[in-house]
Amino acid sequence: MARSVPHVIAIHGGAGTVNRARMTGRREREYRAGLTAALRAGYAVLDGGGTSLDAVVAAVIVMEDSPLFNAGRGAVFNAAGRHELDAAVMDGATGGAGAVAAARRVRNPVLAARAVMERTPHVLLTGSAADRFARDAGLTLVPPGYFSTTARAVALARARADAAATDADRHGTVGAVARDRNGNLAAATSTGGYTNKLPGRVGDTPLVGAGTYAENASCAVSATGSGEHFMRAVAAHDVAARMRYRRESLADAARHALERVVALGGDGGMIAVDRAGNIAMPFVSKGMYRGWARGGRIHVAIYR
Repeated sequence: MARSVPHVIAIHGGAGTVNRARMTGRREREYRAGLTAALRAGYAVLDGGGTSLDAVVAAVIVMEDSPLFNAGRGAVFNAAGRHELDAAVMDGATGGAGAVAAARRVRNPVLAARAVMERTPHVLLTGSAADRFARDAGLTLVPPGYFSTTARAVALARARADAAATDADRHGTVGAVARDRNGNLAAATSTGGYTNKLPGRVGDTPLVGAGTYAENASCAVSATGSGEHFMRAVAAHDVAARMRYRRESLADAARHALERVVALGGDGGMIAVDRAGNIAMPFVSKGMYRGWARGGRIHVAIYR
């Protein structure tokens, strides 16, 4: 996409979760409206001269607060019938990163991840300790039932009955990447994991270099899909490494990194932005909820 833009943001709401045959017109409009709202929130930050980190967090919060996406309010259930939430942020200007995994009470895990980055010497906090930290940091905690939706409960029942799992049952994640007016990059990712996962399972989302990565010298990346394969491929960092060491373009680096995930047996997609403001959004599933904003214009897409 076009170069030399002052600021740009891209988001995803999960890859592989799209079944066109079952998608009603109303449901599609709801998803498009949710993506648009997230883009508007993030782009408004950039348009006002804010940082890329502020922008990606703002966009992800909107998706965490929506029951449509598998993050925050609409998170899936694990095998124990509970929600365990993962999130990460990374600042490309400083190399700072923060993450939480298997949190159960913090309303916006992405805010907890940012607090870990900014208020501790650590990168990753897990479980009840992550929730206690979020509480002490002044973040909003909610009852576990806040995250529950009827659709996710039906998906858990289907999984427990060994019925055929849909893509929506298997995975789903939200994320954002951005370049601000100063050329700084950032990435944020948040997820509930996948339906009927083992309690305590942690995927690629909160692991720096696997599902989330940002550095000003190359790119910012947020991934979505079969987390275990993205972890094995260290996929998000692979995009940056290909750009730095092989001098690949953003589009080629993202595509090749995703091909490596597929070679390991995985699927999904990713979004990425480089220091020139180029965007890449490769995916190998039936669709990926995605969108981008630049020059005051917003675009959203679901299918190929």
